[in-house]
Amino acid sequence: MIYSYLPSETPNGLKKLRKKELMYLRGNGTGERKKFERIYDYDVYNDLGDPDHNLKHKRSVLGGKHFPHPRRCRTGRWRCETDPFSEKRNGHFYVPRDECFSEIKQLTFSAKTVYSLMHCLIPTVQSTIADPNKPFPHIGAVNSLFSDGINLPPLKEQGLWKTVLPRLFTAITEGSEEVLRFKAPDTMAITEWPLKSKLDPSIYGLAESAISDEMINQEIGGIMTVEQALRQKRLFILDYHHLYLPDVKKVRELNGTTLYGSRTLFFLNSNDTLRPLAIELTRPPMDGKPQWKQVYVPSWDSTACWLWRFAKTHVLAHDAGYHQLVSHWLRTHYVTEPYIIGTNRQLSVMHPIYRLLHPHFRYTMEINALARESLINADGIIENSFSPGKYSLELCAVAYDLEWRFDHQALPADLIIRGMAEEDPNAPYGLRLTINDYPFANDGLLIWDALKQWVSAYVTHYYPNSSVVESDKELQEWWEEIRTVGHGDKKNEPWWLTLRTQQDLIDIITTIIWVASGHHAAVNFGQYAYAGYFPNKPTIARTKMPTTKVMAVLDVLSHHSPDEEYIGEEMEPSWGEDPVIKAAFEKLNGRLKEIEGIIDERNTNSNLKNRNGAGIMPYELLKPYFGPGVTGKAVP
Repeated sequence: MIYSYLPSETPNGLKKLRKKELMYLRGNGTGERKKFERIYDYDVYNDLGDPDHNLKHKRSVLGGKHFPHPRRCRTGRWRCETDPFSEKRNGHFYVPRDECFSEIKQLTFSAKTVYSLMHCLIPTVQSTIADPNKPFPHIGAVNSLFSDGINLPPLKEQGLWKTVLPRLFTAITEGSEEVLRFKAPDTMAITEWPLKSKLDPSIYGLAESAISDEMINQEIGGIMTVEQALRQKRLFILDYHHLYLPDVKKVRELNGTTLYGSRTLFFLNSNDTLRPLAIELTRPPMDGKPQWKQVYVPSWDSTACWLWRFAKTHVLAHDAGYHQLVSHWLRTHYVTEPYIIGTNRQLSVMHPIYRLLHPHFRYTMEINALARESLINADGIIENSFSPGKYSLELCAVAYDLEWRFDHQALPADLIIRGMAEEDPNAPYGLRLTINDYPFANDGLLIWDALKQWVSAYVTHYYPNSSVVESDKELQEWWEEIRTVGHGDKKNEPWWLTLRTQQDLIDIITTIIWVASGHHAAVNFGQYAYAGYFPNKPTIARTKMPTTKVMAVLDVLSHHSPDEEYIGEEMEPSWGEDPVIKAAFEKLNGRLKEIEGIIDERNTNSNLKNRNGAGIMPYELLKPYFGPGVTGKAVP
């Protein structure tokens, strides 16, 4: 089928076929799904635990009143005998046939590859250490794992895996400049002072922060007062207080990990770099003890210096968990699966909006299924590698409940909400950045603007006026199902965008594409480059480093498949048949090539301290095109 048709324009000979195909793809909501099927339906995340195998592996159901969460694709397996709310993990993790990896992608990231990772690669890495229960004896032993590599057993027909660990490199331990690059979507400007928790003080203790004006004035060094810094928007924060503090007590009952609520404050220097000012760690009242909180500041004194580094390690572990579980898995993978399910259930493959969205959903559902099988499952890699342990996935649900809003996922809205930009009609893209040298925002806005122009041209071509949008039954049911079923735990929220006009549709589609492409590229493909060297980004504090598993998994997640399709690179056949759409796509393609050059030029500008200089990696996470492998760049 080359041509695209709105429902009202479907040729008579295709009308019954169009309806019949959608009915088949929806299924009837019963029975266990088979590998050969193409049925899309919704279910809660009730297959992460395995209580029938081990009661300690029972996990909370994600989705519903207690743990609001986006829905996954229904598999229909039998319920567990020991927990009627959980689904058995035996058999395969169903993915609709059309969502499965291509053969070449299978070599890069398939179930067999993940199995090899867990059962072949990791034991080999662990065997290189004399006693796996002991930490590395010194930092040189850590570096040797990167510089010397290890000998891997042969992996039949898995040639790409031969280079998983030999690609390891010796990284430079960087400081706060990464807050503006790899960790960009987590940073916020401080707008209220003094800092105060919104958690219930009768449960979690004193709400007021222990970070005082005097501490900040001293760390700023007399340049300005706290009030002046706030007015000039020079104070920023990584705030993991409200999200982590409620879980501190139960996490501390686990072996080999600990947890605090944390706040880290930064000051914006005149050269647009961030300087850390203070770290506050908080423990709520527990075990008969009152609330404990302590503030640490940078120091040259030997004891205070080590205390600062120790506090920084805790914050880095908090940051690593938030980045992987919230910025990456929740804000891209989890929230996108309902978009994919709804698109296939409600929009015919003939529908122009289906064809616009489909390239950006490629492989997401199979990656998500593989994650449920081998990564985020009970006692899996994530639980063993991050501070929250068995409660890691509950953290995703809490963040979804407290923080996630569809209308905040658009890049301009995200920057404004976090205080990183203000609306300004005279500024490029209508935004004035709070930090001029902000690589994630600067490069991201280039991609966002190119996407929005492409989507605008596409939408206005097929929908010449708002009445066509409102009368498109497939389109209206698509958006209704995504809101009320796929994201059903938030169906009554007032912030959902309505779908009545061309602009409504442009905003919705651009946001979905941005989340699946630009935002995902920014938080995913730099993981190995920035976090693969684990002393730079520890994932657990106060336990032996989860070294090899984290490195190997970050390499897999950061990997581009040889058959990766990059944004604006390949033209969908139907687009080439329509001169208007073809011209709009060629304009997008040309603009993305221009953006490549703009990003390269920015990375050679010595005045941009967050992307150029000694020990500073160039910011290439949002470069549109590149080849296969762990590249730390390109937007699929």
